[in-house]
Amino acid sequence: MVFRILADAVVLLHLAFVSFVVLGGLLALRWPRAAWAHIPAAIWGAWVELAGWVCPLTPIENRLRIRGGAEAYGSGFVEHYLVPLLYPASLPRGTQWWLGVSVVVLNAAIYATILRRRARRRPRPGNGTGGNV
Repeated sequence: MVFRILADAVVLLHLAFVSFVVLGGLLALRWPRAAWAHIPAAIWGAWVELAGWVCPLTPIENRLRIRGGAEAYGSGFVEHYLVPLLYPASLPRGTQWWLGVSVVVLNAAIYATILRRRARRRPRPGNGTGGNV
């Protein structure tokens, strides 16, 4: 029973991480320091999808399920939990690329917005804000 609960906790952690990878840039719009955690997470998440790797949380969850008397699943977290919500068939390699590129493009757009906002707030030299006279 404990191992099944732990496996479910890993699933929730995994889902939270995937959500943070995809949408964490929105937190950085409000709290710019969130970018320090989000950028490495987004790079990791996109890389795992683009490289076709399995996230390390998936084998941990599978081991916990087996220890709890359940069966492990053979696919990755995204294929097992998220793809059935979005697609009726399994996750083809082309779709993995699409997901990875989507994470990069979405977050690049968010961070471009953050950088534009910061640039607008910065005083420009020579505009009467204490530059050389």
